[in-house]
Amino acid sequence: MKAARLEEGKLLIGDYPMPTPAFEEALVKINASGVCHSDLHLARGDWFAGISGGLGHEAIGIVTALGPGADRFAQVGDRVILGLGGTGGGYWCGACEYCLSGQPRHCRESKGILGTFSEYFPVYARSLVKIPESVGDHEAPLACGGLTAYGAVKKLFKHHILPGRPIAVIGAAGGLGHYAVQIATAFGYKVVGIDIGPERLAFVESLGAHRAVGPDEAVEVVQNEYGGVDACLVFSARMAGFKLGFNLLKRAGLFVAVGLPATREGNIELNPFEFFLKDPTVIYSAVGTVQDMRELVDLVAAGRVKSHVSRRGSLSDLPAIFDELESAKYLGRAVIDDLGR
Repeated sequence: MKAARLEEGKLLIGDYPMPTPAFEEALVKINASGVCHSDLHLARGDWFAGISGGLGHEAIGIVTALGPGADRFAQVGDRVILGLGGTGGGYWCGACEYCLSGQPRHCRESKGILGTFSEYFPVYARSLVKIPESVGDHEAPLACGGLTAYGAVKKLFKHHILPGRPIAVIGAAGGLGHYAVQIATAFGYKVVGIDIGPERLAFVESLGAHRAVGPDEAVEVVQNEYGGVDACLVFSARMAGFKLGFNLLKRAGLFVAVGLPATREGNIELNPFEFFLKDPTVIYSAVGTVQDMRELVDLVAAGRVKSHVSRRGSLSDLPAIFDELESAKYLGRAVIDDLGR
């Protein structure tokens, strides 16, 4: 079968042996796999240099075989989306304090999903969510990008930021941010979408944002019109986006970090006196749960959220797609929908 892998940090596309599903695993024939910014970071060595292994963690496909015990969670022929993205979606114990509190990615036994840039992929069957025909294969990026945005927006409810209140989404035209704008709008929030350039801002407005502004004017607009936002969701993979997020918050606001900048950008810096005066709640949000995925699939099936796919290609196009993604050449997402060449 064809697959894309990193071998000592180098991206290779070639023929590899067909995998066999293990205990409680399902073998999925991949129809489409989304290209996430984290795949780019791994391929470029931004996070971990010189690693080896599969790439890709967003996918929709058909179950073709089951390992022992997997028939409790999936059936051959099921059309499924691989839930939980790359973090914790490959396995979790289901019995520890984190699993029982709905945080399976923190489970000591958790394993990630990596390897969906492949014709076939074995995956923990408990993480699969069956999807209706109305949810097309091009919605594969929901498996991480959409789920991560959904999980971040749900944090607003957890921290008592109610619908109707103003929130900011930084990186609003990006692969994750464009989902967050749609989801937060569907839930009734006043969304201020922040991105760079007229084309991207027009795109953000088309998604239903209450306001769409560039980063240079964002602080002035937000302070004048709203007195600061109740919450800021930062999907930017740049440290400048994190700094802007803090500046947009009203006092006692909620800062939700989602993007992961390259390690070369350094650390988050907070002035202790500003931290004291603003008194924000600062959290990180990553992916979500299988139940979150079911809820998100329902929103998509109802037409409230959709993936905006600007680039499609075959597996052999992956190097070019990485270059284009790095240069921010398109809005929304890219999808590999021909894994056989």
